[in-house]
Amino acid sequence: MLPIAKTLKQGKRGIVERLDAGEIVIGDGGFVFALEKRGYVKAGPWTPEATVEHPEAVRQLHREFLRAGSNVLQTFTFYASEDKLENRGNYVAEKITCQKVNEAACDIAREVASEGDALVAGGVSQTPSYLSCKDKAEVKAVFRKQLDIFMKKNVDFLIAEYFEHVEEAVWAVEVLKESGKPVAATMCIGPEGDMHGVPPGQCAVQLVKAGASIVGVNCHFDPDTVLETVKLMKEGLQAAKLKAHLMSQPLAFHTPDCGKQGFIDLPEFPFGLEPRIITRWDVQKYARKAYDLGIRYIGGCCGFEPYHIRAIAEELAPERGFLPEASEKHGSWGNSLSMHTKPWVRARYVYLNCKAQQSNHCKGLYWSIKQTEFRDLSITLVLYMLIILRN
Repeated sequence: MLPIAKTLKQGKRGIVERLDAGEIVIGDGGFVFALEKRGYVKAGPWTPEATVEHPEAVRQLHREFLRAGSNVLQTFTFYASEDKLENRGNYVAEKITCQKVNEAACDIAREVASEGDALVAGGVSQTPSYLSCKDKAEVKAVFRKQLDIFMKKNVDFLIAEYFEHVEEAVWAVEVLKESGKPVAATMCIGPEGDMHGVPPGQCAVQLVKAGASIVGVNCHFDPDTVLETVKLMKEGLQAAKLKAHLMSQPLAFHTPDCGKQGFIDLPEFPFGLEPRIITRWDVQKYARKAYDLGIRYIGGCCGFEPYHIRAIAEELAPERGFLPEASEKHGSWGNSLSMHTKPWVRARYVYLNCKAQQSNHCKGLYWSIKQTEFRDLSITLVLYMLIILRN
């Protein structure tokens, strides 16, 4: 049996050092959606004042992602720029201040990261200033206010994430590179490219030329669409003879019917998305596909809960050599079902283990099982009879 990660703490190594060594880096999941459901974030603004108002909620979610296998804890600074905190009557910048929100986010992430072998990434995202057609200097000044706090708190590296326009993403990367720390950059785009029609491959080229060491896609689309888009980025970099590590952090919702702007265009957004939630089995398939594509920074965004991150860590456990701490309560596929009081559920465990021997899609601890197969009572009853005969 593979060891649990908590027994394998190592000396702190940087993000690029880990990726250069060929290691798999597992990101964390979504904060604004998870905390909105728990009552700590307001849908609409999606701003992170919970770092000051309810630090215990933010701390707990960080800790759950860490136990699930996350190697990176992003500061909860999504939409924490000063202009966003005071946008459209939000007034967080006035009531709490941008500095306090960002400082608290850094402190909480560092506190939890120190409990394991995780890195802390300070993150910036797209701004109302850019969307209001402010000039380059004004937009960069917004990013620089957050960067000053990240430098003061000495985060391990920086992420420019959730950008619909590559121009603004490039400006963000240029500012973050002033720190001398590694920079990752992800855009919330699909295969059609950014909102100005710049193709994914060209977006990646511009981001790398601006100084990003890691590029990819986050949010707006489901795992399959995100991987399709990252593949286009990879091809663009290869054509330009540029090198960078690849990163993917998709939604945990199925979005095959989305338009160019992804799930925010869906009529269910944001309060009726639950029927679209992807399963842990979907996440395992995503993790394997991402790995096979050459992506080594694999995480999630909105909708990704700790159990989704655990599914990534467990699927890629053979390559990594260990399991996450949260796997202590989640052994190899369904083995705890053998302890269930209902015999047909115990029989299901036997069936699923038989399927494991037949599936070549997932190479980790899980495999793909159709939901209808779970409900096939005739199969489980036959298996139950076989168990009785064997015993």
